[in-house]
Formats: sequence, C-alpha cells, structure tokens
Amino acid sequence: MDPLVSTAWLAERLEAPLIRVVDATYFLPGVPRDAHAEFLAGHIPGAQRFDIDKISDRSNPLPHMLPSPEDFARKVGELGIGNDGLVVVYGGNSAARVWWMFRAMGHDNVFVLDGGLAKWKAENRAIETGPPPPRAPAKFRTNFRPELVANYEQVLAALGKTPVLDARPAARFHGEAPEPREGLKSGHMPGATSVPSSEIVDAEGAFAKRSDTVAAFKAHGADPKTAAFTTCGSGVTACNLALAMAREGNWKTAVYDGSWSEWGALPDSPVARS
Repeated sequence: MDPLVSTAWLAERLEAPLIRVVDATYFLPGVPRDAHAEFLAGHIPGAQRFDIDKISDRSNPLPHMLPSPEDFARKVGELGIGNDGLVVVYGGNSAARVWWMFRAMGHDNVFVLDGGLAKWKAENRAIETGPPPPRAPAKFRTNFRPELVANYEQVLAALGKTPVLDARPAARFHGEAPEPREGLKSGHMPGATSVPSSEIVDAEGAFAKRSDTVAAFKAHGADPKTAAFTTCGSGVTACNLALAMAREGNWKTAVYDGSWSEWGALPDSPVARS
C-alpha cells in the first residue's frame, strides 16, 4: 500500500465523513516564514493545523520530540481524529514527520498528500482561509511501536553494523556548512551514509517517482529495502527517507528522533567529516 495519495484522490473524498486532513507545515529555525500564519492565509478545506512543536514532548529541550502516547492521544483527539479516521497529511517536506508519528503510535490509516498544498493550488482546487471550525473531540487510542523510534544509544551501537542514513543536505553531512541550530558540532556519525532528503522530495512535498527514489538511494550506496536507522537535523526529513523506504515495502525503518540536534550537542558523541 502506497503511503502517498494524489490530490485527485483527496479531492474526490474530501467530504467523506472519516477523512481527516492536517497541515503539518514546519520551517527550520532562521527561515523568515510563519507556518501558522500561512495556514490561516489558505489551507485545504476542512484541514486542521498539526503543529509538530506543540504536539511534542514539551518537557524535552530537544526540538519537537515525540510526545508520550497519552499526550499524543489527547491532542489528536482534540483535532477530531479518532482511530476510525483516515488521516491525510500535507506540509511540504515535513508531512512525513506526522505520517511517522501516527504510525509510531499504532495508526496505519495515514497518508501523505503528494505535492502538498502547492499542487492543490496549482490545480485551482478549493481553498479555505482563517481558523477552521473546530471538530468534535474524538477518542484516539494508541498502540505504541517502540521499534519505529530510535534513541542515541541504539544508533551509537548500530554504527558499523546497521546502515544509518542521514537525510541532511550533503554540505552539512560533510561538515562544510553550519547547522541551522547554534552550538552543534559539524559533520556526521562515523559510518553513516548521506542520502539527502531533497533528492527524494522537494520543498513543496512532491515525491520523486519510485524508480528515481531507488536510484537516488543506490547512488549513495544505500538500499531502501534494507533495515536501517534514518536521521537528519531534528527528526523531520529523516521521516521522508522512512516513507520512501515504506514505498519499497520496508515499513519498519526506525527514525532517530533526537537526530543531529541531540548527537551534535553531546560532548562525547563521535563525529566524522569527509
């Protein structure tokens, strides 16, 4: 089952009673854009705003870490999403993060809108503005899958044994460009493989064809069908790699939630440059 759906597919089902559309747009620190303001300026009809910074573990100093199952259940229930809902996520190259969050919480009926809002607008489809009408709260029960979430110790132990695929831009991977968050080391985990997310999905959320995606993985010496950990700057674009791997039948990719925001800040974490 393809984790992507097309704009035409969604348009045909937008009024279906159990369709739940969420806007997961997110911008890196330093990018002068306001995701919430842009949502109010125009979104897919019926969409609710899913802010990955708010639906997160707010007690953790790392950015938008996965919340507890109980907190996730409460917050998505407040968005009117229950276990019977079919969730469609859009939001540029951050949509896959929310797709992964739902899957980590045991909800498989979740898909990413290929091409996102940009494609929807380009096709002159309906747009809503302003705050969306609140949905009636729903009951959401989680079934947490720890095997989809990796931590520092697991990734450290995997180096040299299990592939670790890094979705950051190549210049950051090689330590040639600074990290967007202050105070982090430059470089990558020893033995990790660079597979830039930008070669798989563009900034608007349009994914490459499966054949091109497989070719991009292989060009970097990676195989999307092989078990691996994925990582990036803060656990967002790493989920694009996980989604691309799911398209090839590999649904058990573990995403390193802390990613470089954690690794690059720890004084004893090993770092390579090349």
